[in-house]
Amino acid sequence: MRIVLQQADIARALTRIAHEILESNRGPEGLVILGIPTRGVPLADRIAGHIRDISGQPVRVGALDVTMYRDDLDRHPTRAPAPTSIPGGGIEGATVVLVDDVLYSGRTIRAALDALSDIGRPAIVRLATLIDRGHRELPIRPDFVGKNLPSSQAERINVLLSELDGEEAVTIEGGAN
Repeated sequence: MRIVLQQADIARALTRIAHEILESNRGPEGLVILGIPTRGVPLADRIAGHIRDISGQPVRVGALDVTMYRDDLDRHPTRAPAPTSIPGGGIEGATVVLVDDVLYSGRTIRAALDALSDIGRPAIVRLATLIDRGHRELPIRPDFVGKNLPSSQAERINVLLSELDGEEAVTIEGGAN
């Protein structure tokens, strides 16, 4: 196992993503940041905090569970669904930024888009991810990326966050050594 990002690297990446989101949206107005459980939720909270610190205005933040919208439930063990929490005002006409820890095949994001359509109709949907590892199976591309991390399919990328794991790091394990 090797460490590819440490706590300071993660913090820098999230600060940069927050700046990019603000620039893209021309400010915090109309933004809704939705984290995809499990690790996308604390990342969304952190990005929203950075946006608040930068702009001086709060941004609406919530969580969007996509478990029951996945098309690969028969292939992978599922976790118990987490609560979806849409902030007051909903997503109608908003710029929604979906936040996930690792973008891989694109199937989680496809499920998130399906889940969003059941909740409302945002004006724009953007995607922020801490790690983009490639290997897309669907035509999905992130708008905001913390780090592009090309990896083999035999490797596993782990995102560890203090809120859930008690430590901060991004590691790669497996594959050819």
